[in-house]
Amino acid sequence: MAGNPAKKAAGHVPGEEGLWVFIGGDLVVFAAFFITFAVYWRQDSALFQASSALLDKRIGLTNTLLLLTSSWFVAQAVAAVRAGAGHRARSLLVGVIALGSGFVVLKGFEYHAKIAAGITLNTNGFFILYYMYTAIHLLHVVIGLGALAFIVTRFQPDGSLKGGVALVEGGGAFWHLVDLLWLALFALLYLL
Repeated sequence: MAGNPAKKAAGHVPGEEGLWVFIGGDLVVFAAFFITFAVYWRQDSALFQASSALLDKRIGLTNTLLLLTSSWFVAQAVAAVRAGAGHRARSLLVGVIALGSGFVVLKGFEYHAKIAAGITLNTNGFFILYYMYTAIHLLHVVIGLGALAFIVTRFQPDGSLKGGVALVEGGGAFWHLVDLLWLALFALLYLL
């Protein structure tokens, strides 16, 4: 029974178990953020709608597409590592880093444009939450990029990976969290 690979695969937790505790905690914190946003939205929906209309939906949508594509690359990288295709996995992770870096650059342009237009943290309640939530998310993106860059350095010239598949699974799980949080933020801030 212990040698049954189907049985082992069914009970496999991707990455390290401790990472899932962190991800769960992060989801709880962001759920509190979203509830706070909903409460404030309900108190002054006209202000929130008018403020949301000032956001650049094209940048928001482009950033969404960058992160969705990068999550697909991460999933493919995990599959490649599991299949023993380390060189392919490494290339895919470099692609994720490029796409994630594009997100960071676009977010910087968006912040710059808003601040240049006089829209800052002090503008109103919507923009306090906008800057706070997107900056915390941006920090997650930067941490994820750092983790993925570290993973890329763990690939050996022969394509093997120091740390094994769990390293890529854990990095991938965190990156999917980053993507999931952005999808919720995009819907909440840009589309409602």
